[in-house]
Amino acid sequence: MIVGCIASDAATGKVLLCRRAIEPRRGSWTVPGGFLEANEAADVGAARESLEEAGVTVQVKSLLAAYSVPRISQVHMWFRASFDPLLSPPKFGPESLEVKLFAPSEIPFDNIAFPSVETALRFWRDHVHDGSVDVQTVTRMPPPS
Repeated sequence: MIVGCIASDAATGKVLLCRRAIEPRRGSWTVPGGFLEANEAADVGAARESLEEAGVTVQVKSLLAAYSVPRISQVHMWFRASFDPLLSPPKFGPESLEVKLFAPSEIPFDNIAFPSVETALRFWRDHVHDGSVDVQTVTRMPPPS
């Protein structure tokens, strides 16, 4: 189980991304996320990953997207979250080269690390940050192109 947050600045609506310091896909952008730990609730794990990888304390709002990825035996759960960068300024941890806030129109889709992250970010950008849709589920993620 992979969990993470698409966390936006509560004041500006910009989304927080991390540039990966580890393989796979070192140097690519992603949202804070990783493996769920034993006996950990999914939303708690997503918040923990945000703190570990981006140094931010988030308020998890709701499930944003859930994707089944059977070719790698994983389920990815991305949560919608917000944070206040004045109270919890982003700073990178050992798994991130840098962290940065992006406006929805500035998300670097040509350099996103994983297909499920790209799909969730596009869904957030196109349907969620404006409040038009709540949750997306995909039974099976297509293979990367």
